Amino acid sequence: MGTLCELQCYVASENAGKRVADLMQADVLRLEQRYSRYREDSLLAGINRAAFKGEEIRVDSETGQLLDYAQTCYQQSDGLFDITSGALRRAWRFKEGELPDQNLIDELLQGVGWHKLEWRPPLLKFAAPGMEIDFGGVVKEYAADRAAVICQNAGVWHGFVNLGGDIRVIGPHPDGSPWIIGIQHPRLETGETFGNLELFQGGMATSGDYERCIMVGDERYSHILNPKTGWPVKYMATISVAANFCLIAGSASTIGMLKEQDGPEWLAELGMPHIWMDASGRIGGME
Repeated sequence: MGTLCELQCYVASENAGKRVADLMQADVLRLEQRYSRYREDSLLAGINRAAFKGEEIRVDSETGQLLDYAQTCYQQSDGLFDITSGALRRAWRFKEGELPDQNLIDELLQGVGWHKLEWRPPLLKFAAPGMEIDFGGVVKEYAADRAAVICQNAGVWHGFVNLGGDIRVIGPHPDGSPWIIGIQHPRLETGETFGNLELFQGGMATSGDYERCIMVGDERYSHILNPKTGWPVKYMATISVAANFCLIAGSASTIGMLKEQDGPEWLAELGMPHIWMDASGRIGGME
């Protein structure tokens, strides 16, 4: 998953812990092999080869379910949550620390837009050549949800899974107390937190402008890209959301970032526990 992954849980013995950890890790690695955009042999790479040529491809039921969810997010976010924005990664190379040329962004935007797909399960057709999809905002959260269920099926009822900040609670501490999750301050590199969310169950996810970004002078350019403009969001610094599932929490936090100044109101209307900090340092949210 390209990040630190951990499982914390209460088990009867070391052997029981190793067994459940192996089961969880196997499924996480399975999903990484299928949907990583960094692997040439992944299922996603095959899909994107068809996408680049503007062709049609048949997908399996698991991929179809992820596409259904992505379509719902696209519709409910007014087109801001768009997995076809993966094509913009060709312009934004965050490791190089340079801003892309606007002409390249304009060219890539011609291939961005869920409405340019024809999704008729199990067939996925790309209407325009040069398209690309990216499950980066979906699969890690989906993997965390699956991992928690795998642990429960193996007899573990107290603990949580953390895949790079995408968290799914297996169950509270044995005494019934919640897990207290600290929210990292987006502007301090010391690991300091600026708030907490308490989780008895469900999941939590965080979106922010600080993990992968480019600094040009005093301007910060994050990896969260608006699929309509091709440029990073600017208003929010970080959003953490708690929900029944990590997958829902992850998409909600990302959509909140993409909605810019409308994000706080949208999150409040959503009614899920959340905490946020905008780029000016203002903090808000609801428990």
